Amino acid sequence: MRDDPPLPSSPAFWRSPLRGPWFTSVLGVVLLVGVTVLFVTGLMSYAAYNPGLSPVNDKTPDKGILGFYLFAWPTAPHWLYRLNQGVHVTLGITLIPVLLAKLWSVVPRLFALPPARSLGHALERISLLLLVGGGLFEFVTGVLNVQLDYLFPGSFYPLHFYGAWVFCAAFVTHALLKTPMALRNLRHLREEREERNDLVSPRPAEPTVSRRGALSFVGGGSLLLFLTTAGQSFDGLRRSALLAPHGGAVPGGGPNGFQINKTAAYAGIEAVETGEDAWRLVVTGRTGSVRLSRAQLAELPLNSSALPIACVEGWSTSDQWWRGVRLCDLAALVGYDGDPPDLFVESLQRHGSFRRAALRANQVADPLSLLALYVNGEDLSPDHGFPARVIVPAAPGVLNTKWVARMTFGDL
Repeated sequence: MRDDPPLPSSPAFWRSPLRGPWFTSVLGVVLLVGVTVLFVTGLMSYAAYNPGLSPVNDKTPDKGILGFYLFAWPTAPHWLYRLNQGVHVTLGITLIPVLLAKLWSVVPRLFALPPARSLGHALERISLLLLVGGGLFEFVTGVLNVQLDYLFPGSFYPLHFYGAWVFCAAFVTHALLKTPMALRNLRHLREEREERNDLVSPRPAEPTVSRRGALSFVGGGSLLLFLTTAGQSFDGLRRSALLAPHGGAVPGGGPNGFQINKTAAYAGIEAVETGEDAWRLVVTGRTGSVRLSRAQLAELPLNSSALPIACVEGWSTSDQWWRGVRLCDLAALVGYDGDPPDLFVESLQRHGSFRRAALRANQVADPLSLLALYVNGEDLSPDHGFPARVIVPAAPGVLNTKWVARMTFGDL
């Protein structure tokens, strides 16, 4: 009489000879370092929006105690957000094979019975469930946001933010419980010395690849994802970024031929409202309001800044040469000479997020911060914000408001 096939709760059900504490520990140490970097750069990305400044910037509602990390985002170095978000997105995509391999390596533990043998074991099982669920949620929502302009239902910012904290809590708990064992396992450099545990199959199938070969396969997958993502941050390599947004050729050519996050047509900008006869910039502050045409702005003292555009999706441009009126000089026009306050910017944009944005006083005061009229020696194109756009060092691209219509200086 043939025995019934084992159930997933039986160690005999899992026959891969690759599973074992050494294999799992190597993947775990890689994730320990990589996920820590992801978490820190993710928090910095939220801080860069200055959510404590104005509700229009706030994408993390009811921060409470979770807002402990927020600080006034600096303007130097000017490439700070470009580096932070490039690392966050590129590293996140690169770690996907490692995460999947790690989850595969510990699948037997998800089905093990009894559910809890002790308090420590119960904590481990709970942390493992939250770790698996939270990890998959964070990576899936992050990839959807980067690749598909976020198709997941709901708002990406709070979902990804709170999901990160759940995942982090499980990750820290699991790391505290497992790091000593992982370090001990890594000392057994030879697989023959590996101790048996619940990950090792009692009747393994014939191996087709060694564990080091499997790790090489995972590493090769990560390298491939890195090579097809990292180019999003470098103009000369952008064509290689097959898995990243805006990874093809730059739109158009000439001085305005660099990446954008939304076109004038998408934003609902009509040529008639940006023409010289129709468009006026309204600047409001301590002494009242002034209305300026583009020609009048061009007659004010103009300054230049070499700054990149860096998007939350991870892509960025090289430094572009912007020319326009300093934000601090516009503040001086309405009564803030020498000590500019916070700034509230409103756009003609009709569709999409961040039609309005707020900037801190330190961003307004930076001499590189401009209301730009020109880029790389020519007028801004409609897609780059004609007739005028904000450009601020180290700020997320969405805070560099395009098609500016109104600027209000003062308490927000």
